Amino acid sequence: MTFDDNAIDWLASLLAEAADIEIMPRFRRLGDGDIRQKTSAADLVTEADVNAERLITARLRSHYPSAMVVGEEACSDNPALLDGLGEADLAFVIDPVDGTFNFASGVPLFGVMLGVVVKGETVAGIIHDPVGKDWLIGARGSGSHIRHAHGALEKVRVAAPAAPISQMTGAVSWQYMAEPERTRLACNQTKTLSQFNYRCAAHEYRLLASGHGHFVVYNKLMPWDHLAGVLIHAEAGGHAARFDGSAYLPAHVGGGLLVAPDKESWQELRRELWAE
Repeated sequence: MTFDDNAIDWLASLLAEAADIEIMPRFRRLGDGDIRQKTSAADLVTEADVNAERLITARLRSHYPSAMVVGEEACSDNPALLDGLGEADLAFVIDPVDGTFNFASGVPLFGVMLGVVVKGETVAGIIHDPVGKDWLIGARGSGSHIRHAHGALEKVRVAAPAAPISQMTGAVSWQYMAEPERTRLACNQTKTLSQFNYRCAAHEYRLLASGHGHFVVYNKLMPWDHLAGVLIHAEAGGHAARFDGSAYLPAHVGGGLLVAPDKESWQELRRELWAE
């Protein structure tokens, strides 16, 4: 079975099903044995992550038996599962609970993310908010919109360009950067109008795609964190590129990512945030 835009409704329903069955019943009900550290105290996995990913993966493999399915938690156990993502005829990339630290802390800022990749290009992205029970959806060439819980569709658009940097609001995720870049960006962020940090890419991409923030800087590039969001943001009129200006592709796991309203804003941010 091949992928087409008609499948987006089914995929959106699948993410909501996983949230209803495996995620929300565990929210603010996790026991001590339901939360584990992966790489650090800030990098967690819960039973909700694991079970939601299993449900989504099983449904996808049943519906698309020849597709590649890449889940964050499965890749945590076996990183080789990422091999071939850039060449697959059809691949689905899953973040079952983006914002796990928030989820485990009882903070209602988390989401379920899914990116669709066809022959090395992201063609669709869905971000489901299990708390608000709505979806942010983008499809290549078709724009991006929010599908509200009451059924209405709202087209989204990135913020208008706001140069200079002193008029921009954004987030710099410097925690995965090495020195001296880490300190340089952390200090230069004070040039901006204000900052946000949700500890959740799903909601940060939502903020940008719907025009309520200007930029984000990410250094760690795992596909489940960014493929859906970058596609949605691009279809909402935005511009994203790696730190060297090259295009961000599904196969990339390094090189950083700067997301902005347009190319000119991107260039302004790249110059000012990295200034010595």
